Amino acid sequence: MKKLFAVVTISGFMFACNNIETTSETVSSDSSITDSAAQNVLDTTKKMVNEAKVLVDSAKSKMEKALDKVKGNPDTLKK
Repeated sequence: MKKLFAVVTISGFMFACNNIETTSETVSSDSSITDSAAQNVLDTTKKMVNEAKVLVDSAKSKMEKALDKVKGNPDTLKK
């Protein structure tokens, strides 16, 4: 019973000393900053995709050249 009384007393003291004040803060967001950040991400993504397409195309052409080489003279691969 003493422990319960101590817990109730301490929690009552903490509740009484708590300085509860309600404040309303308005958060203003600047949509131009958000839009420009989103646009930068979009531009970066498009650039990366275009660079990847170039790499894939060059790899494809190299593989086609290698395949043509193998088809043309398969004896050159044997040593």
